[in-house]
Amino acid sequence: MQPILVVDGHNDLPWAYRQAGADDLQGLNVTDPSPSLDTDLPRLVRGAVGGQFWSVFVPTDLEGNDAVRATLEQIDFVHRLVEAYPDTLELTCTVAQAQAAMAKGRIASFLGAEGGHSIAESLQVLRVFYRLGVRYLTLTHNRNLSWADSCTDEPVLRGLSRFGEAVVGEMNRLGMLVDLSHTSADTARAALRVSRAPVIFSHSACRALCDHPRDVPDDVLAALRENGGVVMITFVPAFVSPECAAWELELRAELGRHQLDPDGVGPEPPFVREWESSHPRPRATVAHVADHVEHAREVAGLEHIGIGADFDGSPDFPVGLEDVSCYPNLMGVLEARGWSRLELQRLGSTNLLEAMRGAERVAEQLRR
Repeated sequence: MQPILVVDGHNDLPWAYRQAGADDLQGLNVTDPSPSLDTDLPRLVRGAVGGQFWSVFVPTDLEGNDAVRATLEQIDFVHRLVEAYPDTLELTCTVAQAQAAMAKGRIASFLGAEGGHSIAESLQVLRVFYRLGVRYLTLTHNRNLSWADSCTDEPVLRGLSRFGEAVVGEMNRLGMLVDLSHTSADTARAALRVSRAPVIFSHSACRALCDHPRDVPDDVLAALRENGGVVMITFVPAFVSPECAAWELELRAELGRHQLDPDGVGPEPPFVREWESSHPRPRATVAHVADHVEHAREVAGLEHIGIGADFDGSPDFPVGLEDVSCYPNLMGVLEARGWSRLELQRLGSTNLLEAMRGAERVAEQLRR
């Protein structure tokens, strides 16, 4: 039987290569597994990945023109990555293009910009990103913006400013998905009220099962039913396992005491490895992720769930979900719990593509 096809909502491989100094494609080899990376082409194929949103992320310590430039460089990296492997990857901007690419056996490659700081408070920049292929914008990252609150910062707006509402409206008009991962719950609620198109959470989990600020409360999950959006369950251990979340909280406190940035996005400092030797890192499992998938299904509905693993965006992953080849392991656990093949297909790709199609329809109506 053919494996369940997955269209994953979030992968940080472009940033991982930038951190390694290979963002100019020199030394790039995504055809061979690397022990330091979670993603390469053979493992994507083994994982039955039919589509991937490649994150064009830049950290929040880049602002204004610096953030715009770095995002454009990340976009350029993905374009050239796809051009370098045309038999395996295909740049796609619409659902129709993605379905055509997958029918040819290629991995439909979308772009997702992570963090509204990357548009430097400019709707013109937002429109340029769209023309270059970006099909979602995560409204915030780890810090607040002047127009939207992050879930990992102190609340200021408790929602969206007028400009924030304008950003959501312009994304609706363009056909760009509003991504609410990383936003505060109040910002997510505000965006759901304002958006006329389906929204997504590109890589989040369920607050009811793991009390982490990056996870989604049940009332917000339930709102996806009326909105038509999708929560894409992440594999990040601290977001799916209470034990891993508690360990991370303790580590962040230690980093703060040593005046190290707990939100750093570079390689882990040596301090973390030393601390971990006396505080062993707990391990999440496939079952933890499956529990979040099932809770999201119960609250939001079968039609409003997907997968956004966040590979190459976390220092570790659950046992059995260590890299992009492992999606069938999650499908196997859910199948053993009684999920039908049709239900697994909805989780794997159908729901996200339907949300994208909904955004495309709204954009067409608004442009008229």
